[in-house]
Amino acid sequence: MKKSLLIILASCLSAATGLKVTAQTVSEDWLAENTFTQGIEGPVVGPDGTLYAVNFAREGTIGAVNNKNAAQLWLELPQGSTGNALRFAPDGTMLVADYTGHNILRIDPAQKTVSTLAHNPEMHQPNDIAVADNGFVYASDPNWTDNTGQLWLIKPDGATRLLESDMGTTNGIELSPDGHTLYVNESVQRIVWAYRVNADGSLDHKREFFRFTDYGLDGMSTDTQGNLYIARYGAGEIAVLTPQGELAQTIQLTGQHPTNITFGGPDGKRAFVTMQKRGTIESFSNALPGADWSKLQETAKQRR
Repeated sequence: MKKSLLIILASCLSAATGLKVTAQTVSEDWLAENTFTQGIEGPVVGPDGTLYAVNFAREGTIGAVNNKNAAQLWLELPQGSTGNALRFAPDGTMLVADYTGHNILRIDPAQKTVSTLAHNPEMHQPNDIAVADNGFVYASDPNWTDNTGQLWLIKPDGATRLLESDMGTTNGIELSPDGHTLYVNESVQRIVWAYRVNADGSLDHKREFFRFTDYGLDGMSTDTQGNLYIARYGAGEIAVLTPQGELAQTIQLTGQHPTNITFGGPDGKRAFVTMQKRGTIESFSNALPGADWSKLQETAKQRR
């Protein structure tokens, strides 16, 4: 079992953040190296606790992890589709950012049937997605050839709307737990932006939330107190920002290329990080549960 120490960069946080900072903890391999392909991405935990990620046996697949060191092929996407991100919608369906088909795909987990929620050839990809409580989907859309990017809104009926163009390489994307703030990072430019979310899905009051001085930015996730966890590609770490935009801590990983992060486990406090090049998932115990995990548990109860 490979392990690495979590290094705390900040000694303390105010009580308002709700994030408990400990002296040290341990990151460990949840799966053996190369269980997934080197293109592993888009982790998400379902209502029953199953962990999913894309590109299990080869590109265009989704793998399921039922327990530590227990992964299997779960689903093959349609020909020409390659997943880069997974999220669950409020109705319990799984959404897939299909970057080669320029689609947002929708999967019925029980039947394993795949349909297209939205398709727009003007999308470069999409790369990553965040889902609001009303079912609105926000998608990052980088163009790696010229280091630019776009930001899209996809409504539950499949209608697409370009929210912003001429951005940097839009990559990680996440909503605050209350749904009032959307965070989008630009990987190459190393900037995290924050927007106010309006009732119709539109965005305004854009502001620079945090700027890093080195390494790339990838997928993001929030905990129940609104702290933002960012995969720092090339740095081999997860950076944690408070809702006030302050760097709270840095979690050092074994691998150097984390691509995304999600939360699960019995109490939602176990973090799972997909690791490109290593083809595995690293994991660590967190002080707070993930916001997506908590909401998914609530909506699952309501559907029963």
